[in-house]
Amino acid sequence: MPGKAIRARGVVQGVGFRPAIWHLAREFGLVGAVWNDAEGVMIHVHGDAAALERFAAAIPNQLPPLARLDTLEITDLAGEAADSEFRIVASQSGRAETAIAADAATCPACLAEIADPRNRRYRYPFTNCTHCGPRLSIVHSVPYDRCHTSMAAFAMCPECQHEYDDPADRRFHAQANCCPVCGPKLWLEAAIGPSLGVGMQPEPPSGSGRRSVQDGVPTRSVGTMNADVMNDVIHQAVDLIRQGYILAIKGLGGFHLACDASNTGAVDKLRQRKRRYAKPFALMARDAAMVSRYALINSLELSALEDRAAPIVLLPAQGEYLASGVAPDDDKLGFMLPYTPLHSLLMQELEAPIVLTSGNISDEPQCTDNAEAREKLAGIVDYWLLYDRDIVNRLDDSVVRLMDGQMRMLRRGRGSSPEVLVLAPGFAESGNILALGAELKNSVCLLKNGQALVSQHIGDLENAAVQQNYRQTIDLYKKLNDLRPVKIAVDKHAGYLSTQYGQALAATESIELVRVQHHHAHLAACLAEHGVDLNAPPVLAAIFDGLGMGEDGELWGGEFLLGDYRSYTRLGYFQPIALLGGAQAMREPWRNTYAQLRHYFDWPILQRDYADLDIMRLLAGKPLATLDTMLTKNLNSPLSSSCGRWFDAFAAAFGLHPEQVHFEGQAAIAMEVLATPVFAQEQAYADAWSVERNCDMTVLSWPGLWRAVLADLQICIDKARIAARIHHSLAAATVELLMQLSGEAGADSVVLSGGVFQNRLLMEAVSEQLRRHGKTVLSPRRYPMNDGGLALGQAVIAAASAG
Repeated sequence: MPGKAIRARGVVQGVGFRPAIWHLAREFGLVGAVWNDAEGVMIHVHGDAAALERFAAAIPNQLPPLARLDTLEITDLAGEAADSEFRIVASQSGRAETAIAADAATCPACLAEIADPRNRRYRYPFTNCTHCGPRLSIVHSVPYDRCHTSMAAFAMCPECQHEYDDPADRRFHAQANCCPVCGPKLWLEAAIGPSLGVGMQPEPPSGSGRRSVQDGVPTRSVGTMNADVMNDVIHQAVDLIRQGYILAIKGLGGFHLACDASNTGAVDKLRQRKRRYAKPFALMARDAAMVSRYALINSLELSALEDRAAPIVLLPAQGEYLASGVAPDDDKLGFMLPYTPLHSLLMQELEAPIVLTSGNISDEPQCTDNAEAREKLAGIVDYWLLYDRDIVNRLDDSVVRLMDGQMRMLRRGRGSSPEVLVLAPGFAESGNILALGAELKNSVCLLKNGQALVSQHIGDLENAAVQQNYRQTIDLYKKLNDLRPVKIAVDKHAGYLSTQYGQALAATESIELVRVQHHHAHLAACLAEHGVDLNAPPVLAAIFDGLGMGEDGELWGGEFLLGDYRSYTRLGYFQPIALLGGAQAMREPWRNTYAQLRHYFDWPILQRDYADLDIMRLLAGKPLATLDTMLTKNLNSPLSSSCGRWFDAFAAAFGLHPEQVHFEGQAAIAMEVLATPVFAQEQAYADAWSVERNCDMTVLSWPGLWRAVLADLQICIDKARIAARIHHSLAAATVELLMQLSGEAGADSVVLSGGVFQNRLLMEAVSEQLRRHGKTVLSPRRYPMNDGGLALGQAVIAAASAG
């Protein structure tokens, strides 16, 4: 009887792939076995030759929801069948080659169970199956078996074990399978505080009573925590949110801070306690109908909201109002839907959305451990909603936004990582590579066997706790993927902590170090995502961001490049302007305004002609003499072509956060928000930019734009209209220069990337005009166009480099 050995690679473990194969083999009357190993799934199957062919052809079309099949390798199997039936056999260990699935939102079947009073999992907050639930957040190592996850601490009861052992059950080998009898337990703890008059008790040992709260006074349940007690805990948590309390809620990949988003006092209290004074809060709503009461949703955004990744979706605010402190000075609301049974049960009983923001002090990593949350969130929260399953790997929520007709990833986290990107042909033989990302919005990337794996968002490495998490994440991914890199790729900026760590790692392990220019990495990441061939001709690119190290120590950020994976040429750039005070210019936008005005104009004349403008009055009160000395002597005032600082300068000129920004991009975001309502009615200023030649490069200068803006301010033109005209001017100048460079270089494809292109008005205006001119526009979708996608570009550039 003929036989076949079939190797399946991809996301094929812990997602119901083997039961799907078992069902297919029985359907086609075949015998043999299927098992997990470190390379994926192996199938040995015997039977009629025609049935074997139909079986193999059916596999890609019968995948379970969370599976992804990258390759299916089929070879002849010698010898006779050893089995009289088709079986699922035990996993085999070995070197790791298979992918771990991303955590997935609760599937419809599990939601139906927790809503059914006759079901044994009725209202059980940890219900899951092979189609949904925790994955990366609970895994220690591969193969993805229960013993390698934090569910190893929970022995299955007979009923759960029966489901786990039955290939016909959707919970067959669901590694997180559990129920109220044998699974994780939920409880509520109160913080110490005079307003509550209660103390906090430590977490009770496994199997003992759990502490709950009644009318603000802690009580203890008797015996093991059954479903009724957990249900009471959920009711109590809902009541506390309604009363205006702040709760720390343990999620899949970390803790969140929650309060009633319609309660102004609660939201303001959360901002003060968390010390997050301006950045918008994320929200959770019960369902899309609740979201639509507060935000406008189209079909693409609805699909993203309801996707199994359950990201935060940035939506235009409209309709009913939430507390003003939810998203101050923003026209967007970031909504997500419940992605665990616990969240679903909480939201079922609430009439309004809740704030659900990261459970941390601003700039620190999200808490993942119960004890850590008690310590670090004390003074922020009034109650903790806890459970006793460990979060092994931290995962922030993913964030997406609709721009230019596509949902675009702004932050890659829970639900998206650790999905892999299959690269274009040519990368498979490049060897293993570890790319260490940037300083801000850091993520890392592993490249192996022609596939790139970009980690979840790690954060800003300036924070010591984030640095620790950064190193742990690198070690985790190297372990999960058995990666022994032959190259380590880092940014050219020697001051980046990621670069310094890469240098030390390369030296310690005698690995080749590849230094990658920041904006080239942005370009290459976009090429990789779009499957551009390794040997494809160069493309044009406009890379607009805050700051990146260029060549010879220059700071870049408004760049026009011609490049591919192997190399690039800088064709043009924004007029370099001094960063007065260095890093201080990133935090105080007025410094950029003064630097721009002083560069383009005679300052005393400008003071005389525009003395009545608010920005001139503000600047008059600054230490301008000191700044002038810094410029003259070149002290802490490096030149930069940054588009991000360009936006800051114009935003400050008409009063948008001129003194200080509380988070990166705040002033530029405010300008986009201001311009949006009138954008369609405005157009670019005439003669707003000039193009000059500097050796073989083009320099984009803006004296005309500044004259027009100052003139409009002087005659009190609506600032929204001015902001819209600035956006149009930047878009028009960008397209004009790209078209000129396209004609010179003979390139018809254009990459648009860098964090500034997260501005929807700019992204859509430039893309639309380029397409109108017949150009192919490539821009990031699955990976962030900000520095969160930089590691992908570093990895493919290192792969393409010689040596």
